[in-house]
Amino acid sequence: MTNPSDFLNFALDAAWQAGRVTLGHFQTGVAVQRKADNTPLTIADQQAEQKLRQLIEQYWPEHNIIGEEYGRTQHNSPYTWVCDPIDGTKSFMCGVPLYANLVALLKDNEPILGVINFPALNEMVYAVRGGGCFWNGRPAQVTATEKLEDAVILCSDLDTHALFGRAEKWQKLIDASYVQRTWGDAYGYALVATGRADVMVDPIMALWDIAPMQVVLEEAGGTLTDWQGEATIHHEESIATNKHLLPEVLRMIDG
Repeated sequence: MTNPSDFLNFALDAAWQAGRVTLGHFQTGVAVQRKADNTPLTIADQQAEQKLRQLIEQYWPEHNIIGEEYGRTQHNSPYTWVCDPIDGTKSFMCGVPLYANLVALLKDNEPILGVINFPALNEMVYAVRGGGCFWNGRPAQVTATEKLEDAVILCSDLDTHALFGRAEKWQKLIDASYVQRTWGDAYGYALVATGRADVMVDPIMALWDIAPMQVVLEEAGGTLTDWQGEATIHHEESIATNKHLLPEVLRMIDG
């Protein structure tokens, strides 16, 4: 049986290597295509996922793979690697360093490991189930904030809440909280996990966007749930909190 630390060491190195690929294109005026859903795509996204898939297929050839750009590779294995080569491509294409390479490992469809790598910031936040959460090698912890009126709350995009019928709920959270910022995408979840923000909310998420976040947040002492409070990465929405604030957030958006 493989030691969880072997999986983690591999994931850390794979995310780092994918990050180096993206840095080769970062702030170079790289060409941007638009996918069918109007989200951006660059050669850096494609090459970074190719690197991740190459490494997984080399070291764990029997494992399944799910990636944003190249879909699913299915084998008869309980293990599935989930990769987002660039989370925050809009930041990347603008030359803003708040983008990440995401790597997660699921066992029987549940996350056991997550790595969030910010190559342009030289930051990495990661966790393996039962082993704690770490930020560049140091233990990471969520905040101890207990009231939403004192909280820093984050989102990825202001307009997205309206697009998915949640503008009124987001406004309630704005009105109830102390500081609101759009330090979004993976960076927002990392900020919550490392105690630099209190709440992060997204009304729409794909599996590759959220796969590392549950284990990272929970190992940091926080929560990652859907908008009904269920701890899961398999619903297309998410709330990250420091645990203390989750009941108040859920009451605020109820109904």
